[in-house]
Amino acid sequence: MSQQFDVVVIGGGPGGYVAAIRAAQLGFNTACVDAFKNPEGKPSLGGTCLNVGCIPSKALLQSSENFHAVQHDFAKHGITVSGAKMDVAAMLERKTGIISKNAAGISFLFKKNKVANIHGLAALKGRQGDKWLIEVTDNGAVVDTLEATNVIIATGSSPRQLPGLATDNHMVLDNEGALALTAVPKRLGVIGAGVIGLEMGSVWKRLGAEVTILEAAPTFLAAADQQIAKEAFKTLTKDTGLDIKLGVKIGEIKATKKHVTVNYELNGEAVAAEFDKLIVSIGRVPNTAGLGAEAVGLQLDERGFVAVDDHCHTNLPGIWAIGDVVRGPMLAHKASEEGVAVAERIAGQKPHVDFGVIPWVIYTSPEIAWVGKTEEQLKAEGIEYKKGTSGFAANGRALGLGQAQGTVKILADAKTDRILGLHMIGPMVSELVTEGVVSMEFKAASEDLARIVHAHPSLSEVVHEAALAADKRALHG
Repeated sequence: MSQQFDVVVIGGGPGGYVAAIRAAQLGFNTACVDAFKNPEGKPSLGGTCLNVGCIPSKALLQSSENFHAVQHDFAKHGITVSGAKMDVAAMLERKTGIISKNAAGISFLFKKNKVANIHGLAALKGRQGDKWLIEVTDNGAVVDTLEATNVIIATGSSPRQLPGLATDNHMVLDNEGALALTAVPKRLGVIGAGVIGLEMGSVWKRLGAEVTILEAAPTFLAAADQQIAKEAFKTLTKDTGLDIKLGVKIGEIKATKKHVTVNYELNGEAVAAEFDKLIVSIGRVPNTAGLGAEAVGLQLDERGFVAVDDHCHTNLPGIWAIGDVVRGPMLAHKASEEGVAVAERIAGQKPHVDFGVIPWVIYTSPEIAWVGKTEEQLKAEGIEYKKGTSGFAANGRALGLGQAQGTVKILADAKTDRILGLHMIGPMVSELVTEGVVSMEFKAASEDLARIVHAHPSLSEVVHEAALAADKRALHG
């Protein structure tokens, strides 16, 4: 006998679990099917983000930054520490504890909102009347059959593999393996200078590894505003010590039990680099295998993403898709907001998610964050703009923190003064970027930010000063 639901969500990541909770809040009988298992073989909600992505990487970044501060920064505060050592096992245990606490929190929220929590792989099997039939398997055996009026696909993404190179998470690592190294490698290679490559490279560099990052693109952080990207490149290479090589053409890679040799070409010169471990972070691909898309006629695009309209509706009635498995940026917060929006659309509401004001963050030290158009995009689109910049170098709060590096840049329409973009590198800009998100969502002008009283001393004063600078009336620059 099949279990009957109004809404079944396939995937328990930041898009799926939020969609399930919101659907339940709106009065729908809701289930969430998720297949993730932790290293102990137990179900663990939260998807890639919580289990092997966003959350554990931030835990390790904080640990590595603390270790670096003990060695290099505490003396400036009059604190003398000698013989500091890094216990990698304890660091990983802390990371695991954070994951477990958050996963348990999602389970509690499911119980609180009466969401049925079903473990296993879900596949669409067909349609019976106005209901979709879903089969749930675990280890190849059918464990449940479900019927749902609406299905929300939130199956996420997986690391893109290099052709001909097997990821064993022992010598050749993806994001999961990079988060679980039990010792600091002497020589760490990273292919890809994106978010994962930079964050994981930063972690292990601060813990003592020699880190070389090989990037195929000739431009560093091409998606970011290039003024900020150039400052980030200088800081990450000079201060953090990452060896970042751009315009690399990767050749043959050979992995043995002791090391990995990467053959590549740079500026016409052939290089053979030997590493103790290699992280491959060259992007991600949507998880649609085993979903039953072909069997039910669910349309996928040429890249394998589930094809959806502006409202996340697929070509099939009652089937929706959100997050990494559809078009748009692969960001946890984008997935969550899409999940909320779809649940509300099923309820007949008319929510809206504006892709133009979704923030991007890279949690290196210093952090990098932005929202809206870059200066390069505005030039390419022929939009007349003005800009204001300000730095953290003279900011009292940043100086007190010992993190007085970085820049804030505001771009505004030359005629209307409406804010078009906010770009920054510096301390805690992952938090400061929200000032730009809110401003842009409410169609604010740079003058609006300039007229708002900002607390003193605070890091947000740099945003205020950049807004003043956009009108050529900066007070401290």
